[in-house]
Amino acid sequence: MTELSAARENVLFRTADFLLDHRRTGEPVADIPEELLPLSEQEAFFVQDTMMRAYDEIGGWKIGARSPDGTPFFAPMPAQWMGANGTLFRGPMHRLHGVEAEIAFQLKSDLPKRSEPYTRDEVLSAIGSCHSAIEVIESALLEPLSAPRESMMADMQMHGGFVAGPAIPNWQDIDWQKEGVHLMVDGSVRVENVASNPGGTDFLRLLTYLANEGSHRTGGLRAEQWITTGSWTGVTWATPSAQVSVEFDHAGSVSLQFAAQPF
Repeated sequence: MTELSAARENVLFRTADFLLDHRRTGEPVADIPEELLPLSEQEAFFVQDTMMRAYDEIGGWKIGARSPDGTPFFAPMPAQWMGANGTLFRGPMHRLHGVEAEIAFQLKSDLPKRSEPYTRDEVLSAIGSCHSAIEVIESALLEPLSAPRESMMADMQMHGGFVAGPAIPNWQDIDWQKEGVHLMVDGSVRVENVASNPGGTDFLRLLTYLANEGSHRTGGLRAEQWITTGSWTGVTWATPSAQVSVEFDHAGSVSLQFAAQPF
């Protein structure tokens, strides 16, 4: 990875401030101004990490991949954007009401940054529990799925919130390649899929990458942090006041509510 120049870092600090302002006010923009655009994925990640400083504690990380053997990519999740099962999400930052069904893990022990790579077994031993989860999709961008990839990635990779369901008993016994998921909005099924995560169902591949190659950004993973592993349903757009629930065949359920009004 090449080191960014001081001049580029100064530009990207302004990019982060621009995105933070538009997120906080709930006033979206079509795209980042040309003079502030990240020029690479590395620069987009720098913007993510800069934005994260405005939200204090990192509650965890979202990681995914475009294919089961593709190089993973990840973004931080602010702890203050996380809620308990059934949480009501409200405020100007919740404009899009996008949701994705995911499988998430909570760590029970640290995986500090080190020179020797962690093995899959070591990462597995650090996992405390596995959960069904909903990621809330939000953005400073008017239509983030249509925006340039570097813009979408810079804007916290569209992250806007996270809710986990109860711990899944015996999660390692689930045949994830046959696991089905149902996402419902106000009781109506909007998405039904089977083993549909683009990054595949080898979750340990993603977590091990985060613990090893990802440590240059994370500085190491911490006990009680959450790791969510990619969407099984793509983005579903809900509405103000909507009740969203996700049910996996064997991996439990989780829900959240959006407020009817921003405040």
